[in-house]
Amino acid sequence: MKFLQAPVDLLEKHYCDLSDKPFNPKLIKYMNSGPVVVMVWEGLNMVKTGRVLLGETNPADSKPGMIRGDLCIQTGRNIIHGSDSVASAQQEINLWFKPGEVVEYQNCAQDWIYE
Repeated sequence: MKFLQAPVDLLEKHYCDLSDKPFNPKLIKYMNSGPVVVMVWEGLNMVKTGRVLLGETNPADSKPGMIRGDLCIQTGRNIIHGSDSVASAQQEINLWFKPGEVVEYQNCAQDWIYE
């Protein structure tokens, strides 16, 4: 996890798949308007589980208890992003973290959590 002010060029790389969308300039400006926290989550089915925890892209469609359901109002002012696949997660991790910044360790409760 790290806290940073994301430069525009990094945000443009992150959202390159949305570069042709009319909302893209507003998204980049919004994401650049203040600091962000970037994290790497890991665990069994983490992409799927993480996306459930985040809620629907449109906060109005998110259930209470989900991050977007509780803390967001409009899609254009979403407060959280989650990778949609393991492959995109790996690309995004490589984009946001330099080699050596992601600490690898085994939780002491690992054997009690996973079979």
